[in-house]
Amino acid sequence: MMCAATAGQRGRSVLIIDHAEAPGKKIRISGGGRCNFTNIHTTPQSFLSQNPKFAISALRRYRPADFVALVERYGIAYHEKTLGQLFCDGSAQQVIDMLLDEMKAGGVALELGVGVDAIELRDNGYILRMADGPVTCTSVVVATGGKSIPKMGATGFAYQVAAQFNVPVIEPRPGLVPLTFEPGMLERLRPLAGVSVDARVSHGKTAFREGLLFTHRGLSGPSILQISSYWREGSFVAIDLAPQTDVGQWLAEARARNGKQSVLNALAEILPRRVAELVVAEAGVSGNLADLGRKALDAIITAVSSWRVKPVGTEGYRTAEVTLGGIDTAALSSTDMQVKAVPGLYFIGEAVDVTGWLGGYNFQWAWASGKAAGLAV
Repeated sequence: MMCAATAGQRGRSVLIIDHAEAPGKKIRISGGGRCNFTNIHTTPQSFLSQNPKFAISALRRYRPADFVALVERYGIAYHEKTLGQLFCDGSAQQVIDMLLDEMKAGGVALELGVGVDAIELRDNGYILRMADGPVTCTSVVVATGGKSIPKMGATGFAYQVAAQFNVPVIEPRPGLVPLTFEPGMLERLRPLAGVSVDARVSHGKTAFREGLLFTHRGLSGPSILQISSYWREGSFVAIDLAPQTDVGQWLAEARARNGKQSVLNALAEILPRRVAELVVAEAGVSGNLADLGRKALDAIITAVSSWRVKPVGTEGYRTAEVTLGGIDTAALSSTDMQVKAVPGLYFIGEAVDVTGWLGGYNFQWAWASGKAAGLAV
């Protein structure tokens, strides 16, 4: 929609073809219906890609402040929720209506509930084959996203187009997605379903401190969704369940205050009780604080501050907020998103191998990459 509005307002004749029955379906459900439309802390370092430098050009030319200026011009009230995330005060529909108005200002035509059956390359452009007849054009912009949330109509259409024109694709996989575990681990986690804690979750040198949620399938919450984009099958994730506390010092002080206090009751002062029960089970420790030796204390500290878990997988595209991988950026121009070897063919947004963190970053990439292509087509 951003690309179409930009191109239309430049005087280009633009048609959007969308197989969905309503425009902006992903915008509508984002942010709990309030649309986390950008993040003021967006930098190229907030994105994953085989080429981390690819997104720099588009992100520098269309910044969060540019989208915020558009939002303000339409009188849409918004607020910062946390960590630079901007949300509408009202409804995500306001952002959709704004983009539709921008498209209208550019004379953009919109066809809904229509699929593209085939794309044919001709000497002077392209022919799109559809059920209600062909459309000829000089440029095709593929903005169909990835495979995430198929119930919203997500498909691998972009990858099919890429294959047709011999454009390489980095293997797609679910991103920003809950992690799942083997049956034994799930059995230990089952009593904690619904409990949330502030946690620092890390994989290698990457770490996020946000909420963690225990579920009946495994682990979720913002910190887990963030780290899921970095996790690969077979590797461990480290979790600090009390990042605000020096657990070793706290245990020493608690023992000095009341050595007869049970380990469980002591831990329940800094953790939800059910989480404290998990910690003592993982550490294999029981009894009173005064009875704990160095080895037992170290086991508790490790279980709280460096709990290592090994997921067996993720919940997949069904609940993934984004799709990692996608169109190989090596095949695209970073200034306008055009396929270098196929003039007039563009890929933007989530379809491309550029994936942002949770919290408005992926929308900012959609706006920035769409703007870049819209200024070029």
